[in-house]
Parts: sequence; C-alpha cells; structure tokens
Amino acid sequence: MGGLSIWHWLIVGVAILLLFGKGRFSDMMGDVAKGLKSFKKGMAEDDDVPPPPARPRERLEQRPLDSAYDHDLPPRDPVHRDPVRDDRPHGDR
Repeated sequence: MGGLSIWHWLIVGVAILLLFGKGRFSDMMGDVAKGLKSFKKGMAEDDDVPPPPARPRERLEQRPLDSAYDHDLPPRDPVHRDPVRDDRPHGDR
C-alpha cells in the first residue's frame, strides 16, 4: 500500500513525457550528463595539482630572562609550621 508499483512509475513517466515532450526531456538529460562530466573533469584536475612546498619554520632564539625582580629579593627561608595541638579528649575523636 505504501510502495509504488510499476504502474505508478509508468504513469509518472508518461506524465513527464507529456509535460516536457520527448525532445525537451532528452535535451535536459543530455545537459545533466554534460554537467556531471565537467564536474568529474574538474575534480580530476584538482587532484593533479601538487600542493605547494612547505615553508621552513623560523626558529625563535631563546634568551635568558634578566628580570630585576629576581635579583633584588633576598632568599626565602623555608616555612616551619608548628604541629597542630589536639586538645579534645580521646573519646571525641
């Protein structure tokens, strides 16, 4: 019921031939074929063009940081922290 049978396709084909005529329909199909050929030819020509050579990357020169901030500060002492005292009774832990 949902599919198209052979009779449906024949009626559609006859309607197309009546609307466009035999000559116009074949001309349109010829134009479609020419368009497909030129498209394929254009795609084939794109494949033949080699990619441009890669440019060598510029190397950046590394320089040491000479910041006045690093030289003006005295050396830092390590942080010593006192252990935390636990004044709670043993049963509350």
